[in-house]
Amino acid sequence: MGQLYIALDFQSAAEVEQFLNQLAPYRPAVKVGMELYYAEGPAFVRRLTEQGHAVFLDLKVHDIPETARRTMRVLGQLGVELTNVHAAGGEAMMRAALAGLRETSPTTRLIAVTQLTSTDQAMLTDLMIPHAMDQVVTHYAQQAEQAGLDGVVCSALDTPTLKTVCRTGFQFVTPGIRPAGTEADDQKRIATVMDARQYGATDLVIGRAITQAADPKQMYEILLTQWKGIKQ
Repeated sequence: MGQLYIALDFQSAAEVEQFLNQLAPYRPAVKVGMELYYAEGPAFVRRLTEQGHAVFLDLKVHDIPETARRTMRVLGQLGVELTNVHAAGGEAMMRAALAGLRETSPTTRLIAVTQLTSTDQAMLTDLMIPHAMDQVVTHYAQQAEQAGLDGVVCSALDTPTLKTVCRTGFQFVTPGIRPAGTEADDQKRIATVMDARQYGATDLVIGRAITQAADPKQMYEILLTQWKGIKQ
């Protein structure tokens, strides 16, 4: 199985350090999102990679192709394992983003966000997107593949369909993972770790279920064991 990225949904490097100290001796894979990146900047991301953490830099770049290319050229210098764009930016933007990333990093993988796990069919209607969720997600994933990207961010619920239309080795990174019996919070299309395994997810993103647990280390170990199938 692939990575279990812990979403570092904190406001400062100090909070992150305090949290990660609880997971010693692990060096978990982590996701750095917009809030933390904007608060602490690229030096913080470099520090995480230097400490041995595999980093998913989740900035969801979405702009004109040239801006996406230049942005990815900068992000490629940070040594992260994975970063992303919004598939809604279109195939030309995704191709440009990948070209920019490859100018500075031969190894960082680039994936595209299809639809956020907080998005449901009613929201697509509000956005004047007339097609069904599965059609939209499938189209975005196919465009990401055509653009040469390594995979997509999608709900675990989308992966069975996407695996039938995308190439072997395509990456399906699935947020919205919740332990059975826990609150969905602001997520709408959620799944458990075991569901995600069954549906064919390649990597997971889990945040509050771990970061807000009474015992984060114990919860991480439980979920990692469910995901990997073995005690790490």
